[in-house]
Amino acid sequence: MAHHHKHHNQEEDLGPSKSSLKRASHALQDLGQELVQLGKDQLNKVPLEEGLKDAIKDYQRFTAHEAKRRQLQYIGKLMRNVDPEPIRAALDVFKGVSATENARLHRLETLRVRLLEDEKVLHELAAEHPGMDLQQLRTLRRNALKEKEANKPPKAFREIFRILRELDAASRKAAAGAHDDADDEAFEDDDA
Repeated sequence: MAHHHKHHNQEEDLGPSKSSLKRASHALQDLGQELVQLGKDQLNKVPLEEGLKDAIKDYQRFTAHEAKRRQLQYIGKLMRNVDPEPIRAALDVFKGVSATENARLHRLETLRVRLLEDEKVLHELAAEHPGMDLQQLRTLRRNALKEKEANKPPKAFREIFRILRELDAASRKAAAGAHDDADDEAFEDDDA
């Protein structure tokens, strides 16, 4: 019982393989590539160390191809010292938000087309959004149809979309407010 030698697998002692390190490095460079394409507001929402954030802002200022290429390599090097998961999570949120936003705009576009095809859609909107200016939307609908017939610029057509977007935003805000109120009440119940 004197010797309890474990036989080590030689690969374990060598650490990660060269190809897995290369893959990880490329994944970090790809992540860096995504970061340099963000706008200022989105970039500020990503949890980044100042040095990395500055390097990304420098990249965005550069215009020469070679300078950008070198800066991207530098960003990739800096990325090796950060936990990529919070960064990936933030980027996923942006992608999800944009997918959600695209779906919402598509839904509003479909609603606008339905409204032009059928006046009854006005009454559906009035039922969903009490207090909306039904007369204004009715007039815009009539004008949009005239614009289309006369091949005029789609001024009323665009205005309808703007109004539908505002109505949608107001109802989403109200729904979020109701959700927040419910959360507050649940929180107060916990204290009791």
